[in-house]
Amino acid sequence: MLVTISRFTFPYEAQIAWAKLDAEGIPAFIADEHTINMQWLYSNALGGVRLQVPEEYADQAQHLLSEDRAHDLLSQEGSSSIPCPQCGSTDTKYYQFGKRCAFLVFLCIDFPLYPIKHGIKCSHCGHKSRL
Repeated sequence: MLVTISRFTFPYEAQIAWAKLDAEGIPAFIADEHTINMQWLYSNALGGVRLQVPEEYADQAQHLLSEDRAHDLLSQEGSSSIPCPQCGSTDTKYYQFGKRCAFLVFLCIDFPLYPIKHGIKCSHCGHKSRL
C-alpha cells in the first residue's frame, strides 16, 4: 500500500524529491503529475502533486526529505558570492539598480524605457555597488 509523504504545487518539485529518494534506493511514485501538467489550475483542487512511497519506507523517506544538505553543497562547490568592495564581507546579494524608475516610467507611458543595471548589496554594511 502506498502512503503519501509529501505534496507539491508543481510537478518539477515532486520530481526533485523523487530523484532524491531514488538516489537512496527508496521506491517512490508521483501521483497526479500529468493531470496537473495538463491543467495546472487543478493543483489546489486535487491537493497538489503527491509523492508516495510504500508504507515500510515512509519514515525513512520523510527523514531523508527533511534533511538540509546545503552545507554539503557549499563545501563541495564553494561559495560564489562576490565580496563587498567597501568592507570585504562575502555576505552579499544580487541587486538591481533602476527598478523603481523603470516601474514609474512604465506606469507613465506603458512602455519600459529605463535601463536596469545589475549589482550587489552587502548585508553586513548595506553598501550597494554595480557589477
